[in-house]
Amino acid sequence: MSDAKNTTKTTAKKPVRKAAAKKTTAKTPAKKQSSFSKEVYMKWYEDMQLMRKFEEKAGQLYGQQKIRGFCHLYIGQEACVAGAVSALTKDDKWITAYRDHAHPLGLGTSPNAVMAELFGKETGCSKGKGGSMHMFDKEVNFMGGHGIVGAQVPLGAGIGFAEMYNETGNLCICYMGDGAVRQGAIHEAFNMAMLWKIPVIFVIENNGYAMGTSVSRTSNVIDLSTLGESYDMPSEAVDAMSVEAVHEAVARAADRARSGEGPTLLEFRTYRYKGHSMSDPAKYRTREEVNEYRKKDPIEQVKDVILEKKYASQEDLDKIDADIKERVEASVKFAEESDFPDAKEAFTDIYKQEDYPFIMD
Repeated sequence: MSDAKNTTKTTAKKPVRKAAAKKTTAKTPAKKQSSFSKEVYMKWYEDMQLMRKFEEKAGQLYGQQKIRGFCHLYIGQEACVAGAVSALTKDDKWITAYRDHAHPLGLGTSPNAVMAELFGKETGCSKGKGGSMHMFDKEVNFMGGHGIVGAQVPLGAGIGFAEMYNETGNLCICYMGDGAVRQGAIHEAFNMAMLWKIPVIFVIENNGYAMGTSVSRTSNVIDLSTLGESYDMPSEAVDAMSVEAVHEAVARAADRARSGEGPTLLEFRTYRYKGHSMSDPAKYRTREEVNEYRKKDPIEQVKDVILEKKYASQEDLDKIDADIKERVEASVKFAEESDFPDAKEAFTDIYKQEDYPFIMD
């Protein structure tokens, strides 16, 4: 896999083009040091721990066959969401691919609604009709997880265009995986977004392996942050194991978008500790590699800062952990006690016209 020790690319309105296309090695983005308040660190810790504990429980429940279908866990990548949430506003829009449990949790969707959706229950955030891969929550401006690889990227550009057209001052942050960047629609969206200066932040969550094949085996360009240069799109590689670095990069991109300068491409260099999905044994990487990334765990990094700066004691953090565990267990109980949707729900939420004339035998 590509090395995740990196240097930050210089962000400019008109990035310098390379003289010739050549094979490069991935650069490691530098972590920019800055000061965040106690409140921010405590929020990061609580939110990322909720994502982590929820996902760990989801993995257990999948093994017990209480969660069916597909299940793609986010464990290890929590900073990609937590750092972006703290850098944006509650009115900004979010869209991502099918590794999508952490995004609504980070935005404030109840764990009950997310767990019930995993169980396929009517109390889920998509009424039990989306499951693991298609979480939606309009109340927190989460425009969904999308199962077709790369399909959410043109949608994200369209959402950003709507915000620009309606002069809301808001933007759309659009996530995609490293495997999705080979899709042609993504490059069409990049071109149009730059041409019209759409307020959208494109994020590549590069965990190194897409479904199970390393970036270096699937692309001549392994420094994915350079993909924006063809469109003169300001682009940056980000150490996404650092929630601080994610916040700062997203904040810079948001400032550009809101000032009318258009989109930014951010390559979040991150790592998932589990396989691509619950059916993936992840034999394509070594245990030593996984352990090396665990040493950079985003939650542990935040915890170290909290303890070092005496923002909270270990006892305080243990209480937060216990409260989160209770919330997750309560979400399981809620999901198990909820009902499955009625068969009639198969014909709702498809067309705006409520009395659409479905043909039914």
